[in-house]
Amino acid sequence: MATSTASDKLALIKENLSEVLNVEIIESVLAEGRPLKVYWGTAPTGQIHCGYFVPMIKIAQLLAAGCEIQCLLADIHGFLDNLKAPLDLVQQRAEYYRLTISAMLESIGVPTEKLRFVLGSSYQKNPEYIMDVYKLSSLITEHDARKAGAEIVKQSSNAPLSGLLYPILQVLDEQYLDVDVQFGGKTIDPVSIYSPWRRAHLLSFMVPGINGGKMSSSDPDSKIDILDSAEVVAKKIRKSLAVPRIVEENGLLAFVEFVLLPAAALKGRREFVVDRSRDGLEPLVYSNIEEVQNDYRNDVLNPQLLKPAITQALLAILAPIQAKYQESKEWQEITLKAYPPVEKPKKEKKAKKVGTGHPGRPKTQIPEHIKAAKAEV
Repeated sequence: MATSTASDKLALIKENLSEVLNVEIIESVLAEGRPLKVYWGTAPTGQIHCGYFVPMIKIAQLLAAGCEIQCLLADIHGFLDNLKAPLDLVQQRAEYYRLTISAMLESIGVPTEKLRFVLGSSYQKNPEYIMDVYKLSSLITEHDARKAGAEIVKQSSNAPLSGLLYPILQVLDEQYLDVDVQFGGKTIDPVSIYSPWRRAHLLSFMVPGINGGKMSSSDPDSKIDILDSAEVVAKKIRKSLAVPRIVEENGLLAFVEFVLLPAAALKGRREFVVDRSRDGLEPLVYSNIEEVQNDYRNDVLNPQLLKPAITQALLAILAPIQAKYQESKEWQEITLKAYPPVEKPKKEKKAKKVGTGHPGRPKTQIPEHIKAAKAEV
């Protein structure tokens, strides 16, 4: 799938993005004929879900365009995000992310030797980096840092100061990783405004969850985890929200657009197949999302047909990942360390109430002769 001309590379770099900022930087690098240096960062907090296939597919396209990619496993960022977990636990999660991301890329046919993983704490604790944090802190106001961080870190009425540092670190990462471009979600946009260095930014679409809204690690109903069993995947998709004829905010159609069709293209045949054999009809075969959306609006394709088709296509992608997980004792041990089972608090046994000796009769109605007998004792 590798491309050769600068125009072909640019088209592949820009495919399926919501926006490209400072595109002239990309055009200039491609005109020079040198590889475009890109980084994508992720804070290792919650367990990886299928929404991560969106950046994985973009990374695959960037590699096909000849880009040099660094994947930042931002462990310190994860620790600063509302202090969700202690740093030692976040570092275990960073290793879990490395193993999982590698397996996800391999499942869609991407050679991982072209991808360099960088642990944030490997350079973010250096004196030079810390000094630059201080310098930027003196240039960015509390209001601006809060505004930029609101898109990245969960806000609260009495949030820790760490949330204000998070966007400053994100600006510095571009400089210390020495890249031309940062790839990520819409969260890059508010942060980049305050950067003293010009970089290009590739902004991804925010793909809705399977029930609409945002796909989030903290909302189990919005996502499908990478290690969910086939039964769980089928059940979640079967129960997901899909209003007939409505394509807007439809998480299932978005998954076809941003994951299933591009993943099929990476394997050499861009198509999404919907089986209709139970109705005695030929399958529906789609090569682009416009065809899928048109048939969905016209009720040619309905939720009853769409859900099993998505289930089948997704399970085919997940199967090699889960097989690799079952074969890797290292990956299993890291997952257990990164996300130790939460022990449910034991319920305290309530003391049994002494009855009246007359089932169903309230204590207030104890006969007088019984009260007298108790008093004598």
